[in-house]
Amino acid sequence: MRWRWLVVLGAAVLLVVAPLLVAHRPGGGPPTRPTAELIAQVRASGSVGWSGRAESTGSLQLPSSDSFATLGQLLGEQVELRAWWRGERSWRVDRVRSTGETDTFRDGNGQVRWIFESERATYSPVSTIRLPDAVDVLPPTLGRDLLQGATPDELTAVAGRRIAGVDAVGYVLTPSQTGTTVGRVELWLEPRTGLPVRVDLYAKGGAVPVLSTTLTELTLRDPDPADVRFDPPASVSLSYEESTDVVAAANGLQAARLPRALAGLGTRGGDAPGAVGVYGRGPTTMIVFPLRGSVAGPLREQLERNGAASRSRQGTLAPVGPVNLLLTRFPGRGGGYLLAGTVTPETLAQAADQLQERA
Repeated sequence: MRWRWLVVLGAAVLLVVAPLLVAHRPGGGPPTRPTAELIAQVRASGSVGWSGRAESTGSLQLPSSDSFATLGQLLGEQVELRAWWRGERSWRVDRVRSTGETDTFRDGNGQVRWIFESERATYSPVSTIRLPDAVDVLPPTLGRDLLQGATPDELTAVAGRRIAGVDAVGYVLTPSQTGTTVGRVELWLEPRTGLPVRVDLYAKGGAVPVLSTTLTELTLRDPDPADVRFDPPASVSLSYEESTDVVAAANGLQAARLPRALAGLGTRGGDAPGAVGVYGRGPTTMIVFPLRGSVAGPLREQLERNGAASRSRQGTLAPVGPVNLLLTRFPGRGGGYLLAGTVTPETLAQAADQLQERA
């Protein structure tokens, strides 16, 4: 009778182990040669409907400033997210914390941010120029952004992985731009739609990603419209803000207009910048925007408390992993330009000199 118990035991082991083997099998099939069509498919995946959960982990310790508090949390902590995505103009992303959650709803040209525990919601118009938010660290969104402007020769196929129930195909993006601080980006895609399901970003010479984001659950179909609609309880108060954050507010300034190129980097997408400019392509990005004295002063103090910060004739420079920040001064005023991104200090200094020449 002992063999019967062995059969039962063996069956029990299989019931426990089989799901683990499925979850951790390599997946993805043979690598596919990167092509311009593949890049186009990834960039077009913003129209793919999906829902699921994601986990993002960052190690960038940005300055502690009220204006950049959410950004510091997104890039320097572990973040749990839920998402419902019907398209780039219709989605909902919940950032889940142990103390509550913050939900963001996008509906056409407007968005609502609802802080659940405070019973407070804020409506604001959508700005194309703004600080990164929870939606931007979702693997599909981040993957599309990092492939913006990438060329097939910068991509190499690697072995696939099983991610969120998907046999994902893998690629490594190695940027060819000079002046970048990014060593490589590893990303895995759902093969039928090109939807990025995991993204790992590495600094030059880094063995551990400074930012890693992966889907942990994925359903590939359009969510119900009710899932992305803001429908709060009667107790929630709704207020209005003209700008989503300090960068969007700065871009509304009419007095300043930045050039189309700085330090050899053109604007992302080739559009003419306003008061705020975003330059570079792929994972190499530099953002430039003016700050009022009331924001620049406290931020400058924060930067200068950083042991690695230094002063130069352009201003205060602070490295944060692969991200470098340079805060200049407006002559005779307390404000200045903040230049930040995955570029070298030399690139920021060159851009600051060009801005000074235009002043």
